[in-house]
Amino acid sequence: MEFQYKELGNDVYAYQYIQDGERLGEITWTLLGDVMVMDHTYVSDKLRGQGIAKKLLDNAASYARDKNLKMEPVCSYVVSAFSKYDEYNDVKA
Repeated sequence: MEFQYKELGNDVYAYQYIQDGERLGEITWTLLGDVMVMDHTYVSDKLRGQGIAKKLLDNAASYARDKNLKMEPVCSYVVSAFSKYDEYNDVKA
């Protein structure tokens, strides 16, 4: 499974999983200075329960590490994942 990095415009970015032209998963953020404000996570009903949201977040966290950015959780999934997993402590804003 491969996720695509997308620049959506107006300082909004995403990792998306698209299959046969259909967006089946996405995590989006707005870049404010050196902070990624994580504002939306979506996974299609077709893929729910397969850990796709966490894989999307893992990709975004890797991007943050590569670019020396921090992440501020706003969407409920990222808020929950940040409290559940210690592996994101280094990128928390």
